[in-house]
Amino acid sequence: ENGALLIDRKNMFFAPAMPLEDVMDPTGAGDTFAGGFIGYLDNSRDISFENMKRAVIVGSAMASFTVEKFGTERLLNLTEREIDNRIQLFVDLVDFDILLVD
Repeated sequence: ENGALLIDRKNMFFAPAMPLEDVMDPTGAGDTFAGGFIGYLDNSRDISFENMKRAVIVGSAMASFTVEKFGTERLLNLTEREIDNRIQLFVDLVDFDILLVD
């Protein structure tokens, strides 16, 4: 519910939890996050910090689907398009540009 924090010796990345209107059941969200995270890394074969940041977003997106229904019900009929759209929502949520003025 608090998001995910990725840390190595030199870098830190935080991804918030996806704000949802209705949360039915948080059971399994952590396991789904782990599956999405590790599955993404395994598929990409890239364990760089930048790619792990992507994996955090994928895992967070997958976990956000889990809490929308009970058990694995929401995941059973999930489409690739829904996953892509949810990932894009995360990207929009955490991506920003800032101009620092001296």
